Amino acid sequence: MASPMSAGSFLDRIRDEGVRVVEVGDWEHHNRNHKGPWGPVHGVMIHHTVTSGGALTVGLCREGREDLPGPLCHGVITKDGVVHMVGYGRANHAGLGDDDVLRAVIAERALPHDNEANTDGNRHFYGFECENLGDGKDPWPEVQLDAIAKVCAAICRFHGWTERSVIGHLEWQPGKVDPRGFTMNSLRGRVRELLK
Repeated sequence: MASPMSAGSFLDRIRDEGVRVVEVGDWEHHNRNHKGPWGPVHGVMIHHTVTSGGALTVGLCREGREDLPGPLCHGVITKDGVVHMVGYGRANHAGLGDDDVLRAVIAERALPHDNEANTDGNRHFYGFECENLGDGKDPWPEVQLDAIAKVCAAICRFHGWTERSVIGHLEWQPGKVDPRGFTMNSLRGRVRELLK
């Protein structure tokens, strides 16, 4: 079982990986912890935003929507490869997912097909929203993909996890398609190389 790292360690680890970071407001204390526990943590979940424009995307992920209060993740990775810290603690990003997938992440083995939504993912995953329309056509700049991999590697390195602790929302919750436009296996390959 892994306790979440402190907000300060989280920030330092990501910066140490060579990623540019912007702190947005009082991100260290912006969370949904009053709705339930955060931790133990078992992995990192990647999403796409279905938005365009860095400022709009960061604002939405920090504040949330009428039907889903923010923060919607811990960090927003914009097209320019910058990580915007918008929250720390429990965040509304993963929702309910498959307990078999969680067990596979914990064991760091191949993921089964997600076929049920019975487990609170907001409690167990660090979450990053990545600016992209999610239509399969919007490009993923190399600088953005590099930042996504480095953020994942930073967290895995801290916890002693392998790349198998990195999953996409589409691997967690039935019906989700994000991230769309690259494969999670390709991202895990990048993370594996960074962890060598």
